[in-house]
Amino acid sequence: MARSKIKTAFLVIFIIIIVSFFISLAIGVSGRAFGEKIGVVEIEGVIADSKDIMEDIVRFKEDETIKGVILRINSPGGSVPPSQEIFEEVKKLREKKKVYVSMGTVCASGGYYIATAGEKIYAMPSTITGSIGVIMEQVVIEDLMKKVGLQPNTMKAGDFKDVGSPFRKMKVEEKKYFQEILDTIHTQFINTVAVQRKIPMDTAKRLSDGRIYLGQQAMDLKLIDQIGTFYDTLDDMKNTLNIKGKPVLVYGKRPFSLLKWLISSISQELISQQFSSPFKYIMAP
Repeated sequence: MARSKIKTAFLVIFIIIIVSFFISLAIGVSGRAFGEKIGVVEIEGVIADSKDIMEDIVRFKEDETIKGVILRINSPGGSVPPSQEIFEEVKKLREKKKVYVSMGTVCASGGYYIATAGEKIYAMPSTITGSIGVIMEQVVIEDLMKKVGLQPNTMKAGDFKDVGSPFRKMKVEEKKYFQEILDTIHTQFINTVAVQRKIPMDTAKRLSDGRIYLGQQAMDLKLIDQIGTFYDTLDDMKNTLNIKGKPVLVYGKRPFSLLKWLISSISQELISQQFSSPFKYIMAP
């Protein structure tokens, strides 16, 4: 008799679990099927590659059920080419759909470059942004190698083929060569800011000396549009698109990368350590 009661109890519990599962599934499916959708593209950490992010952007652009897209950027910047690639894809997306930007803790350098492609930019008062500049660093170990008795032997065809080598100091003409490249990229950055933010070129040049700005400063300088959280950005887009009820957020699905996670974690830790002192400044990649 006791065993029968136990079996009955387990059966009832099992039925309740199964029914609850299918009810939750039905609610989720109906929400995805009938709720208005807003895509969210997350850009986290150092920008070293653009492929996964561009795939998210293109997918949202081609998905007719996605009404608008929010770029959630929490990045100190990164390499120039992937930043420019993402920027160009965001511009194409903006031709078809509303694109707003929500800045996280930091959205600087290449991160800000991408953000300028958005129609409206939100940030918190203490968000670190700006850093409109270009930097290249070289570690020279020539003297160290001499101390340990090592002598590099470089063979090359082309005067500039080993420019930037860590085994020797750069010559004057090599520094000039690299400076011309940096100046060209910087000019591209300044032009982008002036055009996308609709500010005079002289003003854009004055703001593009590499310094960072906090969110409130950036709004006063017209580098961003509003102070607010991610959900303020979402509410603004919802109202603009006349979405009734709670929108369904669709996030980009990218495979987890341990290397990207480690790089992102280290960069964010360095940023927090540097900014903890008023006498230290951040020079984003």
